[in-house]
Amino acid sequence: MENLMFCYQCQETAGCTGCTRSGVCGKTPDLARMQDLLIYTTKGLSTVTTALRAQGEEISSLVNHYITINLFTTITNANFDNEIFYQRVFETLKLKDELLAKIVDKRALPEAALWTATTREELDQKSVSAQVGVLASKNEDVRSLRELITYGLKGLAAYLKHANELNYDDAKISAFMQKALAATLDDSLSTEELIALTLETGKWGVEGMALLDTANTKTYGNPEITKVNIGVGNRPGILISGHDLRDLEQLLEQTQGTGVDVYTHSEMLPAHYYPAFKKYDNFVGNYGNAWWKQKEEFESFHGPILMTTNCVVPPKDSYK
Repeated sequence: MENLMFCYQCQETAGCTGCTRSGVCGKTPDLARMQDLLIYTTKGLSTVTTALRAQGEEISSLVNHYITINLFTTITNANFDNEIFYQRVFETLKLKDELLAKIVDKRALPEAALWTATTREELDQKSVSAQVGVLASKNEDVRSLRELITYGLKGLAAYLKHANELNYDDAKISAFMQKALAATLDDSLSTEELIALTLETGKWGVEGMALLDTANTKTYGNPEITKVNIGVGNRPGILISGHDLRDLEQLLEQTQGTGVDVYTHSEMLPAHYYPAFKKYDNFVGNYGNAWWKQKEEFESFHGPILMTTNCVVPPKDSYK
C-alpha cells in the first residue's frame, strides 16, 4: 500500500515505525507534506545563511527568529492549520531568495537553496517529490541521524523561541542551528561526522535550555516549592495552557480586579512556582491533568481557554 505520508518524529507513531495514512496526533497527509516542505525550505534558507556567514556577512535577528519559529511550528501537536504552512513556505522562499542574491559563488549550494516557487500548485508538486520528506534520504543510517539532528534542533528552537519572547537571545545558538540544518543536506558527510553533529546538537540543546532558564528566572524569579489548588471556585474563570509565561503574565494583568479567575492546565502548571505570579490574587489554581486529556477537560471546564505554545489535541465537535 502506497504511503500517503511518512512521519515518525514522536514516540506515539503508528506501530512504532511511522504514520503513513494519517497522524496519530491528528494531522492529515496534506498537512504532513506541507510541514515536510517547510522543513525542506528552511534547510535551504539555512544553507544560504551559513554560506553568507562564511563570506563574513551578518545575519539579522529577524532571519534567525524566523527560522526558529519555522522549526517550532512543525513540532508534534503544535499546529494543524494548513494555511499557516503555505504562508510560511512562501515567506521562507522570499526571504531565502533575497539572501541568495548576496552569495558570490552559488555552485556548491544544494537544490533546496536554489529551488523557488510562486504558486500553491508548485508547492503541492514539490511536497510530494522525492527530494522532500523523511524518506528523501535513502540510506537508513544517514536518514536516522539526519532526523535525530532535525528533531534535536526543533527542541532547541522551542527553548530559543520562548527565551526570545522575554527578549533574551544568543546569535551563536542560531548560527549553530542553521549550520546543522544545512549539514543535513550535505551528502558528503560520513556517518561518523553525522554522529558527531548529533552529539554537538545535544550540547547546544543544553545551551538553549540554560538561556531559557536565565530568561525565566531573571524575569519572574527562581521557582519555589508551592502548594497549588486543584479545585475550582464559584467565579468566572479562564483556563490557560502551554509554556509561554509572557502570555500568562499578560492574561493576569488584564483580568486582575475584574472578578475573573485564571487556572492553569497541564504544561502551564509550573508557572505557579514563580514568585512574580504570586502577587495576582486571581491566579487561583490548576484544572485538569495531562495535555492529551484536552478533549475531555476543555469541554468540562465550561469557560474560555487560552492556548499558548502547547501540544494541541483537535477538539471534539461537541466542544465546538
